[in-house]
Amino acid sequence: MRHAGVLGSPIAHSLSPALHRAAYAALKLDWSYESYEVDEWELPAFIAELDGSWAGLSLTMPLKSAVIALLDSVDETAAIITSVNTVLPSDGGWRGVNTDIFGIVRSLAFAGLTRPRTATVLGAGATARSAVAALAELSVRDVTVVARRPEAAADLVRLAGQLGLTARPAPFEGSPGVLQADVVISTLPGDAAGPWAACAAEATGVLLDAAYHPWPTPLAAAWPSARVASGRDMLLWQAVRQVELMTGLPAPVEAMAAALPALD
Repeated sequence: MRHAGVLGSPIAHSLSPALHRAAYAALKLDWSYESYEVDEWELPAFIAELDGSWAGLSLTMPLKSAVIALLDSVDETAAIITSVNTVLPSDGGWRGVNTDIFGIVRSLAFAGLTRPRTATVLGAGATARSAVAALAELSVRDVTVVARRPEAAADLVRLAGQLGLTARPAPFEGSPGVLQADVVISTLPGDAAGPWAACAAEATGVLLDAAYHPWPTPLAAAWPSARVASGRDMLLWQAVRQVELMTGLPAPVEAMAAALPALD
């Protein structure tokens, strides 16, 4: 039997076990996947005890940056955005990658995004860093960054520059023009994006709202088209990529999607 699991604190809310177990069942793998309550102080001991029976780990907050110093190697993009959500065994020890980027790209594609050139990112935390990396993969040229704290927005603008994007900060107060981009990615908690809901009527692009409970968020409910993806879509697709990396097999997407509870 191989083992895998998700680490974080708090962890009881995680949907990762349902997704991965559904994949193992569909792939007929006798693998286990559990959730582990692990904080930043407990993480070094957990990583040190990993052995050859482990196929990989999923990481959630607050561990995505803290794990980097504990790994033997980290993929280039994950290192640049300082966010690792997946740990995998490798010939040289334990390797860190980021599948949130894949999750964002796939979610936007299924929402109808094609050939985007402009984008707006609401928020400037770990998910926003993955969002900027995803926008770079999508060949977006110009990004507007909106965050409560000017210093956080400035950090994300600098990161965008490292990834080859032209980026600029914008005030946090809602402004209709800021949402007139090919793609808008909100990494804010559902209620925090409320002021922007009043500005959504003139939006013409695709929305990815990384929140998903309760659903729809005020911003998603106000979006003037059906081209909307939720954080649940992002969660599904990042897990799909994790399953493929851990098992070496094509992920059973339909079985995994069916394991997710309905949005409410």
